[in-house]
Amino acid sequence: MAEKMGILGRKLGMTRIFDGTGAAVPVTVIEAGPCPVTQVKTVEKDGYNAIQIAITPAKEKHTPKAMRGHFAKAGTGLYRHVREIRLAGVPEQQLGQELTVEMFSAGDVVKVTGTSVGKGYQGRMRRWNFAGSKDSHGCEKVHRNNGSVGNNTFPGHVFKGRKMAGHWGNETVTELGLTVIDVRLEDNVILIRGSVPGPKNGLVLIRKQ
Repeated sequence: MAEKMGILGRKLGMTRIFDGTGAAVPVTVIEAGPCPVTQVKTVEKDGYNAIQIAITPAKEKHTPKAMRGHFAKAGTGLYRHVREIRLAGVPEQQLGQELTVEMFSAGDVVKVTGTSVGKGYQGRMRRWNFAGSKDSHGCEKVHRNNGSVGNNTFPGHVFKGRKMAGHWGNETVTELGLTVIDVRLEDNVILIRGSVPGPKNGLVLIRKQ
């Protein structure tokens, strides 16, 4: 699916700033870029339009040999993370070009993709917001139980997708409709109001909506 241009960043944490009326505005601080373009793909050559961007410089000993050659072809340094962004049209960016937070401005509506915070193994009620059984007489030791999950002889197994206890979180999440409050070019920092997924120091992809 084609996406709009974006930039990789790292979630530093939260703070608040004051707007022109003196009201406190909660914001998430994201250090974004500069992200070099390490690969450009086109319909003619690769079957679709896309660019690949990178972030977080890495040492040579921590970079696989195949990726060293990949970065050498792009004429950039070595990086720890890369991400491909599919585009609707032919990419305007050139190989080796650096993308910065300059592409955003205050008031822009963006979407942010990241890996949500892992919650570990959780029960049914917390993971799926089940109501539980009645807390009354005659309802013994089943208050937080899942209830029956079986079925008849055929097909004789629990259906795939059944909401049960299990690992919660640590999934790719995209939050829509977030607002850019401020962009600080000198610090490569963008301030966003809204729910930005992931923990502190988590990697996120910011795209125009």
